[in-house]
Amino acid sequence: MIPGSSSDHPSFLRSFGYAIEGFATAVRTERNIKVMLAAGVVAVAAGLAIGLTAVEWCLVALCCGMVIFAELCNTAMEAIVDLATQELHPLAKRAKDIAAASVYTLSITAAVVGVIVFARALGFIA
Repeated sequence: MIPGSSSDHPSFLRSFGYAIEGFATAVRTERNIKVMLAAGVVAVAAGLAIGLTAVEWCLVALCCGMVIFAELCNTAMEAIVDLATQELHPLAKRAKDIAAASVYTLSITAAVVGVIVFARALGFIA
């Protein structure tokens, strides 16, 4: 496909196939994606067990989705950096470290939201 060209663009359905392929590749090859998905499964199971409200489910779903999104973006950025250079370059390290820090920051934020949501659902806070 030529950048900026409308020719040879994949069909709408084929684009979904590529996205699913990318997600499957990330799950197969990246440990952190597996950890994030497992944490999401635990959050959903806990939510089902205690009976979250619709708003609480929305918060849990948003947090899980955003953390997985950030991890996928981080994985893609790391692949791009690796493609650009195989040498240990300070800017390559900086880019990778900052991308990882964005996932870390979002994960901590999601954990705080999760603690608040589940503490409220369990009656520990009003």
